[in-house]
Amino acid sequence: MVSKAGGASSKERRGKGGQKAAATARTKNSKLTFYALLALIAAGGAGWIVYQASRPKSLGVVTVDPNIPLPESAGYLLGDSAAPVKVLEFADFECPACGQFATITEPDVRKRLIETGIVSLRFLDFPLPVHQNTWDASMAAACAAEQGKFWEMHDSIFQNQDQWSTRATDRPRTVLERLARSLALDMTRWNQCYDEQRYRLQIAAHVREGERRNVRVTPTFIIGSRMIPGALSYDAFKAYVDSALADLQAESKGKAGSEPR
Repeated sequence: MVSKAGGASSKERRGKGGQKAAATARTKNSKLTFYALLALIAAGGAGWIVYQASRPKSLGVVTVDPNIPLPESAGYLLGDSAAPVKVLEFADFECPACGQFATITEPDVRKRLIETGIVSLRFLDFPLPVHQNTWDASMAAACAAEQGKFWEMHDSIFQNQDQWSTRATDRPRTVLERLARSLALDMTRWNQCYDEQRYRLQIAAHVREGERRNVRVTPTFIIGSRMIPGALSYDAFKAYVDSALADLQAESKGKAGSEPR
């Protein structure tokens, strides 16, 4: 019973006390849930850090014993091998000028000169010692070539140069692996190839071929009989191709004129 002046009964006071206790319990449970969530996030973050730290660092500058026999420096061919003008490109995947050529000029070269059968382009890696991550990129591309996707990987590597280069990271494999996965490669095969450095001697053979030809900078192009260092615009590239075609025509006329009649 409640008197006019006495306020709430003991039953009502017990009800209010129970509500207060329940509210306190809910607050306590919310705090526990919050702290548990923080702990999970921290554990996940720590796990990610450990995972990243355990990932192999860059291959760095790879050296090969000069006495080891190397395979043929065949490079990677784009276009018809019987095209009249044959171009060799010595390039470093981490070289900014090489990236400029690959992303700006080369699409036009492919469409207007290679796909029309005028030019064939043979790419040879020429990793420079100044670039710590370039051997990783060459290895990534070679392992993609094993599955028939060198040029797709070549394009992706150059387009994403700012993500895996020495300035960006000392663990380029994480990015290169993501690029390989985006091409729907068999990642078990690709990772095994990369781990084994299966094409180390092939890349070294390309380097040695460049040295034999006195390549000093990247990119360097050999178009017909001319060696041209540095990135080229499409117009400049086309001019060298036209000169090579003119040389071939002159040579053909000279042979025709020297034949006995």
